[in-house]
Amino acid sequence: MVRTEISLFLRNVPGELGKLASLLGEAGVNIDALTIQDASEYVQELFKARGKSLKRIAPAASYGSMQKDSADYALIRLLVERTDKAIDILSKEGYLFDILPVIALEIENRPGTLAEITRKFGEEGININYVYGSALPRGKKSLFVFCPENIELAARIFKD
Repeated sequence: MVRTEISLFLRNVPGELGKLASLLGEAGVNIDALTIQDASEYVQELFKARGKSLKRIAPAASYGSMQKDSADYALIRLLVERTDKAIDILSKEGYLFDILPVIALEIENRPGTLAEITRKFGEEGININYVYGSALPRGKKSLFVFCPENIELAARIFKD
């Protein structure tokens, strides 16, 4: 149901994800779900949002520099079994990270199930900021992680 997602930036170079996964694995922290995207996509979306609101926190030249630098990083989002332990490890190793509540649902792995779930979000007027998930072929369950705009309402809807 409501889980804590950890998001962090990793240098976009070979071996960084392996280093992170090794740190967590050696500490007995299992990764339940993970998604990676080029950080420049994330930064570009921030720039678009800032442009719409006209709120700038830095001079325009700084934005261009940030956009260029962001291509050197990847945005990682992950759910782990032992969040507190993972946070301790990341802190000790000097990673910069953030945590956010998300809705994690184990759903039936059959056609139409994702449509049913996302329809519930829509019927309640809850926008989904992003989603990721997966299932094994011929597996009975899928794990999908939703980041809704209204976590409290979403948690009530999917309580069962």
